[in-house]
Amino acid sequence: MNKNQSLPWDHPRFRSWIAVARACQLMQQSLGRALAHLDIKPPHLDILVNLFRFEGISQQELARKLLVGRSNMSMLLPQMEKRGLIERRGDRLDKRVLRLYLTEEGRRVTEEAMTIQTTLIDRMLSDAPIEECEAITVHMERVVSLLMQEEREPLEPVGDQ
Repeated sequence: MNKNQSLPWDHPRFRSWIAVARACQLMQQSLGRALAHLDIKPPHLDILVNLFRFEGISQQELARKLLVGRSNMSMLLPQMEKRGLIERRGDRLDKRVLRLYLTEEGRRVTEEAMTIQTTLIDRMLSDAPIEECEAITVHMERVVSLLMQEEREPLEPVGDQ
């Protein structure tokens, strides 16, 4: 690397990206500790929350929403079913499709876990004005959209503008 070439961490966008990634990683660790007494981890919570919101979703739809492969689902779902948090039922019209539902215990754990997660988020962002939170949301949703588009059709590299 020559003298005139700047390093990645000298760019504000790079530093911003790293800050978001670090915040996400540390939040996942913090959430994991806060959920430990429920004997679930953040990936379990992601599944539970989606079943809470979209009762009867198929395993394939859930994997797509969570941006994970079917192999991840096939590892987590049996564990959660064995613990009595979820149940899988065949689709009435297509017997090849399994639909996912929360059990009564799963609903109880999900509600408690969502309260824990919301409290943690509120604590971390309590000093951020709502407008700032909304602006971050808009930017991150745009990034998600671009990354999903990139997955379908790789984008050309963009120079620093």
